[in-house]
Amino acid sequence: MSTVLMIITIIVALVVLLLIVALFMDKNMTIEKSITIDKPRQQVFDYVKYVKNHDNFSVWAMMDPEMKKEYRGTDGQEGFVFAWDSIKKKNVGAGEQEIKKVSAPNEIDWELRFFRPMQDVAKAKMITDSVSGNQTKVQWGFYSKMKFPMVLMKPMITGMLGKSLEKGLVNLKGVMEKG
Repeated sequence: MSTVLMIITIIVALVVLLLIVALFMDKNMTIEKSITIDKPRQQVFDYVKYVKNHDNFSVWAMMDPEMKKEYRGTDGQEGFVFAWDSIKKKNVGAGEQEIKKVSAPNEIDWELRFFRPMQDVAKAKMITDSVSGNQTKVQWGFYSKMKFPMVLMKPMITGMLGKSLEKGLVNLKGVMEKG
């Protein structure tokens, strides 16, 4: 067997093996990060439930300050939709974020609909819990299903999104504790 044929055979075998592994990987992606903020729970909850406030701490909102933004409904209430469209930053793309549920006093659930660069739907939520009278634990979660064979990218995507959630929570802490 020639060296070239052997290399091609090894590459094909590796690709087939990766695809077989992808068939059996868990398709659910769950990323949850948290931080403690030195402010009362109600104050933190009242801030994060307004999607327009996310411009002040969300890493994704800060990626393209010139993106086109559209708002429908009443911010902070179920049914409110924030739509974005970034022409300059392809990785920001276009999509919508809708408030699906506001469970006062401490939880907000969103549906994220991505149109570009890829079409997908995901869920996100924030939960605020009192640690003490003036301290609040904020948990930010992102939940999605990955399609075959993209599930092979799950470890890398989970790592990147996790870092973005952590950075957003650090930004939120800074905004809340400064003001």
